[in-house]
Amino acid sequence: MKPPIAFPEFHLRGRKALVTGASRGIGRALALGLAHAGAVVAVTGRHADTLADTAEEIKDIGGSAVIQALDVTDVENIRAGLAACAERMGGLDILVNNAGFESVCDSLEVSPERWDAILDTNLRGAFFCAQAAARHMTDTGGAMVNVCSLTSSVGVPTAVPYTSSKSGLLGMTRALAAEWARFGIRVNAIAPGYFRTRMTDVFFQDRQWAEDMNAKIPLGRFGHVQDLIGATVFLCSPAAAYITGQMITIDGGYLAAI
Repeated sequence: MKPPIAFPEFHLRGRKALVTGASRGIGRALALGLAHAGAVVAVTGRHADTLADTAEEIKDIGGSAVIQALDVTDVENIRAGLAACAERMGGLDILVNNAGFESVCDSLEVSPERWDAILDTNLRGAFFCAQAAARHMTDTGGAMVNVCSLTSSVGVPTAVPYTSSKSGLLGMTRALAAEWARFGIRVNAIAPGYFRTRMTDVFFQDRQWAEDMNAKIPLGRFGHVQDLIGATVFLCSPAAAYITGQMITIDGGYLAAI
């Protein structure tokens, strides 16, 4: 007799999630997506007053949210904030490391201050968020999704600090996946392609750049933040129970066509 097939579960019911940088853009969309899939979501950002709209939107779709001020450049603040969220939600099962910072600059002009500002947010902050979250997951397991970038795979002129941070984030994803698998903690990443957000708007303001770049995307359009929800929910769900250390690129086929 053939053994029964256990069909995958794509929901997040009963899970407790935390999203960094959740006040707008990609973070807001991912927080809403996790809530729609059934998770209780802690929405975090540097200033608590910027998170009210995201929390209200989660409640509007029937979800549950808590708000927590969290500065990913301050390790003690990270640890205290993660602990507070875990206490308020009754645990922590999911971390989405989304908080990010970019500042375009000719590499000959990059200052130590600019380098540190980008790396402290995108890489150092992501690591210490993961570390703090893992301390709440070692007994129960969990899932982490790091928001990487096309620059995790390719070099982009005038974005060397950002590219370095996102390449490092992919390396961190793989290393933590290998180290924390013994705790049942899965660590994966998504890599958005070209999405228009407040952070990337400086590129899209150049009409010629936008037209030329759009022509290189096989699906014929730039990404919308909701395009990132499906992969993130999947990677956090029981359906991805045997997936760790991977990065899903969400770019409309851009990298495949280079």
